[in-house]
Amino acid sequence: MQKLVIQGGTSLSGEICISGAKNAALPILCASLLTAETLKIENVPQLNDVTTMLALLRQMGIDITQDGKQGVELAAASLSNLVAPYEMVKTMRAAILVLGPMLARAGKAMVSLPGGCAIGLRPVDQHIKGLQAMGAEIKIDHGYIHAQAKHLTGAHIVMDLVTVTGTENLMMAATLANGTTVLENAAREPEVTNLADCLIAMGAKIYGAGSDTITIEGVRTLHGTTHRVMPDRIETGTFLVAAAASGGEIYLRDTRADILTAVLDKLREAGATIESGQDWISLKMKGVLKSINLRTAPYPAFPTDMQAQFMVLNSVAEGTSIITETIFENRFMHVQELKRMGANIEVEGSAAIVHGVASLDGTNVMATDLRASASLVLAGLIARGETTIERIYHLDRGYEHIDEKLTRLGAKVRRLN
Repeated sequence: MQKLVIQGGTSLSGEICISGAKNAALPILCASLLTAETLKIENVPQLNDVTTMLALLRQMGIDITQDGKQGVELAAASLSNLVAPYEMVKTMRAAILVLGPMLARAGKAMVSLPGGCAIGLRPVDQHIKGLQAMGAEIKIDHGYIHAQAKHLTGAHIVMDLVTVTGTENLMMAATLANGTTVLENAAREPEVTNLADCLIAMGAKIYGAGSDTITIEGVRTLHGTTHRVMPDRIETGTFLVAAAASGGEIYLRDTRADILTAVLDKLREAGATIESGQDWISLKMKGVLKSINLRTAPYPAFPTDMQAQFMVLNSVAEGTSIITETIFENRFMHVQELKRMGANIEVEGSAAIVHGVASLDGTNVMATDLRASASLVLAGLIARGETTIERIYHLDRGYEHIDEKLTRLGAKVRRLN
């Protein structure tokens, strides 16, 4: 099992490129199930979750070609195995995204209930409820979702809660349904819009993506296309917080400021100077780092995937802050590890009260989930002395070559087996 060893105390400085978004790439890969023609996807990040998804699609019968430069071609002329087995699904909740397109294209699907990191329940009931409204017969038996439908029919679906993967699953399924589907209380995340853009390029008729009401007019077939995955807004935010917390100055290429407004606003509130263009963002941190209050909520509000990173920033900022988590019930598991490094944090229900301290101290810590592992990397960068982070396979699920990028920014990071 690999570890990261970080020698803290260095201000990040320099320029790096941001990778494609994991949370956009995974559903777009699944969209290949909807057509017999070839789907070409560009800017696909090299991550463990992407590798798992490609393996899952390959065992379903999809012919996959990778060019080694973030390009992937998927040809699903025939689907030979309509099963997503537990062994391949248990490490990645996003595997549930094969359910909708497989059911729409082939008329049946058998998908293991998903696993993944332990930040909360994230139930799939909204996926099932929506597909049943479209005419699917679904039962759960021995940990598997068994679904079948001779043909899906358009429906008016009001989701009980905002769910990104639920919106994506139902949107993909509806592209091949008979009639019109309306999704109300839909997720507005940019990754949903990026998937919709891909589906539209494949011949789908989708209106309203990016709003809370999405309308899909079903078509008989979809065709192949070439599509580019959007930049990873969470990777972008993570590096910006790292630079701010370390008192550094960085320039990020191949990214977008318009999908990160809430995060940029909070960084400016903390004292950072930020400039941006069409595909770049720069941050310069001078002066006192100020603590900021924040509350997570669905897009376009502050993202839950950036909560842990900002908790590190607040740990060494001037003043006291309150961080309120409204999305996942178990997303404060990084708090105990940060406290071991000297952070002064109290958790009361869904809120964390963070009292800024002069500095953190390096020690041995353990990652519990993807974004918690990123927060521990940030803590190690600004701590006095050496920090060793164990179980970094979580980190490799969502950050492409993070140790190499940090090294280019002047950090002292080593990966050990």
